[in-house]
Amino acid sequence: MGIVLVVGVLGYWVGDWQGYSRSQADVKKAQEVAGQKAGEDAAKAANPFKTTNPLEGVESNPFEQAKKVLNPFN
Repeated sequence: MGIVLVVGVLGYWVGDWQGYSRSQADVKKAQEVAGQKAGEDAAKAANPFKTTNPLEGVESNPFEQAKKVLNPFN
């Protein structure tokens, strides 16, 4: 009877330890997801009207191409 009790307590302890490890992994995953969602929400709040940058894609000197077209001999 004593051996069964020791094995039972040991089994309970090992099972509880595995459950604790799984719950730690679950909490860590939930924190990562919450962090990603908070980042996305902050990005949406920073740009509530979804405006774009009007200068995005502009070359450093847009007149260089016009100069080549207007003066092909240069």
